[in-house]
Amino acid sequence: MTTKAIDVETAALAAVDEAAIARTLLELLAVPSVTGSAAESELQHLLARHLERLGLDVDLWSMDLPHLRAHPDFPGGEAPRTEAWGLVGGTQHRGDGPTLVLQGHVDVVPPGDPAQWADDPFRPRLAGDTVHARGACDMKAGVVAILAALAAIRQAGARLRGQVSAHFVVSEEDGGLGAFGTLARGHTGDACVITEPTSGALMTANAGALTFRIEVPGRATHGSTRYAGRSAIDAYLPIHDRLARLEARRNADADPLMAEYPIPYPLSVGTLRAGDWASSVPDLLVAEGRLGVRLGEDPAEARAELEACVAEACADDEWLRSRTATVTWPGGQFASGRLPAGHPLAALVGGAHADVTGGPRPAERGAPYGSDLRLYAGAGIPTLQYGPGDVRLAHGPREQVRLSEVVTVTRALVLATLRTVGVR
Repeated sequence: MTTKAIDVETAALAAVDEAAIARTLLELLAVPSVTGSAAESELQHLLARHLERLGLDVDLWSMDLPHLRAHPDFPGGEAPRTEAWGLVGGTQHRGDGPTLVLQGHVDVVPPGDPAQWADDPFRPRLAGDTVHARGACDMKAGVVAILAALAAIRQAGARLRGQVSAHFVVSEEDGGLGAFGTLARGHTGDACVITEPTSGALMTANAGALTFRIEVPGRATHGSTRYAGRSAIDAYLPIHDRLARLEARRNADADPLMAEYPIPYPLSVGTLRAGDWASSVPDLLVAEGRLGVRLGEDPAEARAELEACVAEACADDEWLRSRTATVTWPGGQFASGRLPAGHPLAALVGGAHADVTGGPRPAERGAPYGSDLRLYAGAGIPTLQYGPGDVRLAHGPREQVRLSEVVTVTRALVLATLRTVGVR
């Protein structure tokens, strides 16, 4: 590394504004940007103003939803929406260096039961070094780290050989429409870091997740004569048992990157709906859940395996043999994805983290959930996840992030960015 590059790194690290990180995080958390809501769009416009203040070339556009939904590779979606805004901010490409994408999603899941929260989930609360709110770790802290890293690089006056491009996307939580639309618009790069919460680890692979729906028929009758009908709940039970056995088979030989997880590829039934009257035997049960996709597995093969499992359960059941249950695939359809083995991005980001913390390079792991990583990897962009926060706190009433961790990630992003795109 040249003396000039070292000087630029030193100046950029010194320019990381910890107070601004805290202010910006509290500002973003106060916007209740639930997937598909008007506030999701509001946050995109707010972030566009942040990017403009950083002197970046900003592309803020309304996505053509019918066109994207008609695409054969559309990744699916669950939340109803009437609009979606894309947002990209990039430095000017003045040299021969590569383009690094820094990506984060702006949408959050609903807060759930307010009684489970210590305070309003969209009124961020700062307690010492920790910020509590919906979206704190998943993943507005990561979005703020991107903004703060770009601000520090600008403040240091760094002249870049390549380009840095910030992609802020909607709809990650229900399928990845935002990333899909951003890539379809032509925004690409030579490498990508997604600042999802990783607790300091490098997530170099993601399992996939496919949303499924199983409809199980019954025969309605009065509850007092239930023997004259067939409860759809009872009819579903052998299917549920077969699903558990399917999960066990699919997790028998997991990839080493997933070995630390008790169940690397979970098959989970999230909702069961049956019946419309307490004294009637239900004639339909609808089960919805998610099927984990193994690393490198074709999602079509995963779907076929679950469909075969349900068909076998029906064939072995006297009631369902002639009234078979049906399987459909609504909602998010996340394939798996991974960084190519030996790609230098992992060593580069890991080295930046080690230099900032004075510790070892972080471990490489796979993640058991779907994310936008697979869309960027599928577009030929080597991608990994590295960001602040513990994913085990995401989507729950204890969601939080430590500001010191956001600062650490910001500093690592500064070094990783400068070392990837180069300094003139």
